[in-house]
Amino acid sequence: MSTPGVLDPADLRYERYFPPVPPGMPRTALMWTWGQHRVHVEHIGEPAAPVRILLVHGAGGNAAAMWPLAAQLAALGAQVTVPDLPGYGRTLSRQPGRIRFRHWGDMLADLVAKEEDDRPLILIGASIGGLLALDTATRTGAAVAVIATALLDPSDPQVRAATLRTNWLATLGPTLLAATAGPFAGRRIPLRWVSRMGRISNEPELLAELLSDTRGAGNTASLGWMRSFLKSRPHTPAEQVDVPVVLVHGVRDRWT
Repeated sequence: MSTPGVLDPADLRYERYFPPVPPGMPRTALMWTWGQHRVHVEHIGEPAAPVRILLVHGAGGNAAAMWPLAAQLAALGAQVTVPDLPGYGRTLSRQPGRIRFRHWGDMLADLVAKEEDDRPLILIGASIGGLLALDTATRTGAAVAVIATALLDPSDPQVRAATLRTNWLATLGPTLLAATAGPFAGRRIPLRWVSRMGRISNEPELLAELLSDTRGAGNTASLGWMRSFLKSRPHTPAEQVDVPVVLVHGVRDRWT
C-alpha cells in the first residue's frame, strides 16, 4: 500500500553542488508500506518516459542527496525512482535497531517487482548502492544494465581496509562485532566512527553538508547492521553475472 509522501524544502540543500536542476522537473514522493517499514520513494521525471532508472544511494546518502543527480538523469529522458533505504532519509522503521543489510536488498527486489512494466530498467548505485544495484539486477533479472561507482565485496580484507576507518578495525572488526550479537546488536553508533566517511567528498563545504545530514552521512547504524554488512557476500559471483555492468569512477576519488 502506498500513500502520498513529503517533499521538504530542506531536501534542496544539495542542489548548489550540482549543475542547475532543469526547471519544471517533475518530482513526487510516496510512502510505501513494506513489512514493518514505511519506505519513502521518490519519482523524478516524466511518468511516460521511455526508460526507467532505479537510483540506489549508499551508506552516506539518501534520496534528498540523490535528487540533483536524479534530475539530471531524468532530463536525459528517463523516469527515475529513488528510495530511502531503511534507516535512512524519510523511511520510517518500527524497530530500527533490527535493520540488517539483507533487508536493503530484499526491499529493493520487492520495489523492482512492484514497479515493473514494459519499459527497460537501468539500475544505478553509488558506493554500497553499486553492490545493491548489481545484486538486485541478478536477483530479479529485470534490469538491462547496471551502472555503479563501486562494487564492494565486504568479505575481501582489502575492501574492508578501504572501507573502514582504520586498519585495525578492518582486521579485528568482524571479530569485535561478533561479540555484539545479542543485547548489544541494536546499539547505534555514528557511521563516521567506523568508516572513512571524511573522504566521501573532496569539496569541504559539501563534505560538511553531508556529515551534518543525520538522515544520510551523519546517520547512525546499529552494530548488528554493521556486522551483517561485513558478513555479506555478493548475490552472484562476478564470473556468473550476465547483465552489462558499467563502472564509473572519478579520477579524484580518494576513497573508492
